[in-house]
Amino acid sequence: MSGPQSFSDHERDAVYKTIAARRDVRQGFSERPLPENVLNRILEAAHQAPSVGLMQPTRFIVIRDLSTRMAIHNNFKEASAIAASSYAGDRRDLYKTLKLEGILEAPQNLCVVCDHRSERGHKLGRQTMQQTAVYSTVCAIQNLWLAARAEGVGVGWVSILDPDTLRLTLGIPDHLLTVAYLCIGYVDSFDDFPELERHGWEKRLPLEAVISYDSYSESSLP
Repeated sequence: MSGPQSFSDHERDAVYKTIAARRDVRQGFSERPLPENVLNRILEAAHQAPSVGLMQPTRFIVIRDLSTRMAIHNNFKEASAIAASSYAGDRRDLYKTLKLEGILEAPQNLCVVCDHRSERGHKLGRQTMQQTAVYSTVCAIQNLWLAARAEGVGVGWVSILDPDTLRLTLGIPDHLLTVAYLCIGYVDSFDDFPELERHGWEKRLPLEAVISYDSYSESSLP
């Protein structure tokens, strides 16, 4: 393929390089906030994500206030203690060594919510699969993550939070679904391998283990 809508080999390789280099970053954040133009470019990339029926249900809450982040950090500590109690033995010990958030270290956080009841898009594509609204927001988060990596910006997804408490802290209305809480900022480095893999929490599956043809099969799964 050639022409104005094609990509050069260098541009194509850069896309795959960015995907492979994306990491869930939880430490090593710089205290320097992102410049507004960089943050806006990253959010614009998220806003351009595919969305069912062009409903664009995703909303972004940028959090820089330290007292707010401290409240959310306390939320994390309580939720993490509960999570730790669900493990036993060596797995529990390993869990306690993991760095699972950068809420206070990152100079800005971002909460991503979904207006899954929005009438935008006139329910196209949602008549039989209403959850596609949330899928659209997840696509936006992935766009954001890749754009951030291309900008040299680290992103860490913090899922160990009580969502009801988070909703109260940020004043999120009941009609919005909380999808992600992200720590965002410049970092001193990106790991060559995912941190959880490096610490022995889990191993990445090979591609061939997750592909089936014509009907679903688990024969390749370890």
